Amino acid sequence: MGMNDPKEQDLTLACCAAGTCEEEESIAPPSSFLKDVVIAYRRNRLAMVGAAIVLILFLMAVFAPWLTPYDPYAIDLEVMTEAPSWSHWLGTDQFGRDLLTRILYGTRISLVIGIVPTLLSMIIGTTLGLIGGYYGGKTDMVIMRLCDIVLAFPSLLLAMVVMYTLGATLVNIFIALAAVGWAGTARVVRSQVLSLKEKEFVEAARAVGVKNRVIMVRHILPNCLPALIVLFTLGIPGAILSEASLSFLGVGAQPPTPSWGLIVTSGKEFLFSAPWVAIAPGLFILVTVLAFNFMGDGFRDALDPYMKQ
Repeated sequence: MGMNDPKEQDLTLACCAAGTCEEEESIAPPSSFLKDVVIAYRRNRLAMVGAAIVLILFLMAVFAPWLTPYDPYAIDLEVMTEAPSWSHWLGTDQFGRDLLTRILYGTRISLVIGIVPTLLSMIIGTTLGLIGGYYGGKTDMVIMRLCDIVLAFPSLLLAMVVMYTLGATLVNIFIALAAVGWAGTARVVRSQVLSLKEKEFVEAARAVGVKNRVIMVRHILPNCLPALIVLFTLGIPGAILSEASLSFLGVGAQPPTPSWGLIVTSGKEFLFSAPWVAIAPGLFILVTVLAFNFMGDGFRDALDPYMKQ
């Protein structure tokens, strides 16, 4: 039957209309994992809102000296606990310091304390989780018992003990928060390694004589990155809240450091006479924590193949 046969032409058109035309299939561009993650993340409106807020916070931290004309440490007793006005948008504290200025500079402290201890705890937890999950046996048992000891205590209480022991400084806050935050990461990474080390590509690497540390770093660790990205994003707001709590209890940042938790602590005495002193930094803490949580949820949904629908 020739190609000019009307029946054969109708059949060809029907196949193309149904989407089975081979030429159309060959033209379709291949998809990639990174592209799928970006598309899935952009579809999550709350995640995009969280990312926008976090970007604004970073810009506030970087350009704080250019966003306000006031000194965060300058005391002006003539304008103590002044209500919000055009000259002081969020009012002043009990020492006459501009509250917006102190909050802008406090953004630097909060972001650094949120990122650095979380990154340190991720490094410690990932390393121990890789070693314990890959080698197993007594090594795994010792690491997991250490995790159980750390997780047996409330994280804030354990951080307070570390701060009382080492002293109330910003560097010691990094140490305290990293010391109490690594155990959860270690458990997650260990569970990932236990399933990954039985995969065919790991067995093939062992068969050709690849060293164990190379297998862990080059073959197993990259497959743990999606879970680590989610843990890192969700760990930042926890560290920010912990620092604010430690400062509120008097074992975190010390006066006159413009820490959000410390500003809330100083404003609790004026909660009825000058409520803006405590409410303004509290709202910034709330918005920051929600923004990072929205980002973490967005990354989790985008990276988890079971939740992309």
